Amino acid sequence: MAYPRLIRRTVLAGGALAAALAVDFVTKWLIVNIVMVPPRIIEIVPFFNLTLGFNTGVSFGMFRDLFVERPLLLAGITLVIAAGILVWAVRTAKRIETFALGLIAGGAVGNVVDRVRHGAVTDFLDFHVGDWHWPAFNMADVMITIGVVLLITSSLWLANPTVQERPSRVGRS
Repeated sequence: MAYPRLIRRTVLAGGALAAALAVDFVTKWLIVNIVMVPPRIIEIVPFFNLTLGFNTGVSFGMFRDLFVERPLLLAGITLVIAAGILVWAVRTAKRIETFALGLIAGGAVGNVVDRVRHGAVTDFLDFHVGDWHWPAFNMADVMITIGVVLLITSSLWLANPTVQERPSRVGRS
């Protein structure tokens, strides 16, 4: 009886992963092959630009020196984490969590594909205030962020509370 539920969760997580991968792949391809030929900064609005960058580190370029010569090591670590997230996705009780975890895994896999193909992750979304720029990121990072927000939101709204309040016996005879 648990198999139909497992199949539904697997399809939902796999669909979210595939959607995240597709959005990431298409946007990176468009940026690298069409929009940024030649490479330049395109101002969209006063606080947001399209720019082309390549990140050899982890989030925000951290540990760049450690992984610049070993992009496959970071890709392997990320794949193991993504596999663990997918196992979590098919075991969770809430569909929204399954979907969210699929998005997170899909974003992670999208960045792994970049690391394997190019040795770095392609980033192009640049938010800034004046001369201060947030580290550039990509749609895989957006999918991961959306997944995390959905997970947090889901955890705040419990469909089945695990702690039930019992009536107090104080004052009863």
